[in-house]
Amino acid sequence: MSESAESIPDLLTRHALVAIDSNVLIYLIAGDPTRAEAAAAIVDAVATGRTGGVLSSAGLSEVLVGPARHNDGASFERIAATIRDLGFRIILLDAGAAEDAAWIRGRTGMSLPDAIHIACARAAGATVFVTNDRAIKSGHGLEVRYLDDLVA
Repeated sequence: MSESAESIPDLLTRHALVAIDSNVLIYLIAGDPTRAEAAAAIVDAVATGRTGGVLSSAGLSEVLVGPARHNDGASFERIAATIRDLGFRIILLDAGAAEDAAWIRGRTGMSLPDAIHIACARAAGATVFVTNDRAIKSGHGLEVRYLDDLVA
């Protein structure tokens, strides 16, 4: 376990509301051999009510791009329904979150989609954002944890 590694149960003990990046769900859907287990542990914790989970509406769109790109309507609908049924609250980009995202992007140079993820997580009251995007750093009132550093 690396110095920055943390177990998922420990993470969930410290955070009652977890925001996730789209890549967490994409790894799970794709069956990524090195990341699917950790992704599944987080998703299962949300689905069983052990923790609350949020996903930005932009993140939902990102997850659905793959099936849309392949013109796979059945997978698109199945994945969208599954995400809704898992218990993740989808956070819409309202005016307040849009302003926050602009501020984050303007102050950090973070990509706009990533700033939207962070702003939506903050708007929902999440205290941690789980991603595997190393360009996203802790700050902005939100701890960032990388999926590769979490142990299922």
